[in-house]
Amino acid sequence: MNIVTTPDPRLRVKCKKVNHVDDEIHEMVENMIQNCLDWEKEHKFEISAALAAPQLGYDRRIIVVREDTENKDNATFIPLLNPEVIKTEGKIERDYEGCLSVPNYYGKVPRPTKARIKAQTIDGQEVRIKAEGFLARTLMHEIDHLNGILFIDHIKDDKDAWYRLDNKGDLVPVDYDKDVAGNKDLFPDED
Repeated sequence: MNIVTTPDPRLRVKCKKVNHVDDEIHEMVENMIQNCLDWEKEHKFEISAALAAPQLGYDRRIIVVREDTENKDNATFIPLLNPEVIKTEGKIERDYEGCLSVPNYYGKVPRPTKARIKAQTIDGQEVRIKAEGFLARTLMHEIDHLNGILFIDHIKDDKDAWYRLDNKGDLVPVDYDKDVAGNKDLFPDED
């Protein structure tokens, strides 16, 4: 697997737009999907719902999103190029997020419950997506990646928002002062 993890600075770069789809872009997308599947084989309690290009070190505005995030047996992913959030709606809800690039941590991240997304398909067609709930959260999380933002940035100072998986696959609170505050792997630029 080639997943880029914190504190790698490539996760903090605003990615470049995809201007045309060529063999290189197709190869990136296939590699992204394969890395998602390889990762989840090693994580029995987790599913790889999506991945952004910088998580593999690609400086491109590409994400792949699993077609069915409830079914680990469905290995179909949808690639979206140059996705952007056009509008958010609904109330702000705190819910769990994890990230392949932030191993061992989960967080209760506040996000709007609805989002409108504009993107292009791998065939160059413009699509508009009205997303709610988990799909909206997933799309906003991945688009954040394309702008150099990680979910941990949204909960950085919230001591009660940090979690880990225990050996049974349950989320349990993290000791913020011991495990998060001052952790240079999570926040390398802090003094």
